[in-house]
Amino acid sequence: MLSALPPVDDPRVLVGATTGDDAAVFRVSEDRALVSTVDFFTPIVDGAEAYGAIAAANSVSDIYAMGATPLFALSLVAFPRDQLGSGLLERIVASGAAKLAEAGVPVVGGHSIDDPEPKFGYAITGCAHPDRLVTHAGARAGDLLYLTKPLCSGLVATAVKRGLCPPDLEERAVAVMTHLNRQASLAMVAAGAAAATDVTGYGLIGHLRNLQVGADIRLGNVPVLDGVRELAAADLFPGGTRRNHVSARDYVDWDGVAEPEQLLLCDAQTSGGLLVAIRAERAPAFEAAMADAPYPAVRIGEVTDGPVRVSP
Repeated sequence: MLSALPPVDDPRVLVGATTGDDAAVFRVSEDRALVSTVDFFTPIVDGAEAYGAIAAANSVSDIYAMGATPLFALSLVAFPRDQLGSGLLERIVASGAAKLAEAGVPVVGGHSIDDPEPKFGYAITGCAHPDRLVTHAGARAGDLLYLTKPLCSGLVATAVKRGLCPPDLEERAVAVMTHLNRQASLAMVAAGAAAATDVTGYGLIGHLRNLQVGADIRLGNVPVLDGVRELAAADLFPGGTRRNHVSARDYVDWDGVAEPEQLLLCDAQTSGGLLVAIRAERAPAFEAAMADAPYPAVRIGEVTDGPVRVSP
């Protein structure tokens, strides 16, 4: 789809569609660049407040993944008003705005349409110094790889839709998805991260591929929310996860890892954590800055010159 876009040769565009980064970057002065992203999706949980908060945390995460500061948001709403009524939509919108207020981001407007299927999210604009951006480029062999939230959301969302998710697991998964990546972003910028991305629809393995490096990943180190492996054993993976897994066959050496665990690392996430590559000498500072976070940064492997390899 991106191939349909005309090439961009404006020197002010520092990051565009061709690099696959988390947000676009446009230089407005020598020391200031605008960082812009947009994200919206259909409900993945039943609660209106949870849906609004997850959509907000997910949207602003792309700004955090670039090491930028979010400034303001515009809401995107598609809603079947005759079927569900405006009261439900007001709860979604209010919850999303409250989550963005937690991030210091005002919602200054937006656009809505009448649509048979609900969809909600935001276009968010942030800023950063052009020389301090954290993009997909920059990782090199020897860098350590960290993940700042446990995997959980794809499996949980499918289980919720089928009425098979334990209530306590759904509650803990919502807490993960509504947690802002702000602290992780500040910590990685302060520590001088080499590259980063947030883990969302392509799963951990797919977003690792976006960093355009090889890696050794240790399955036992990858954080997973308690109870998610039971959902994996029950084969509750969404279709997006299976497509991710098929794509991964061409570039991942699974080294004897069983298929349910392979799928878990390919599981399509919503509002996941940051995947951060950082030089080994800078890693202690990053770990220390994340030590008091609800979900501390976990070292899951390291960057290599070879293929992506996952070992038990």
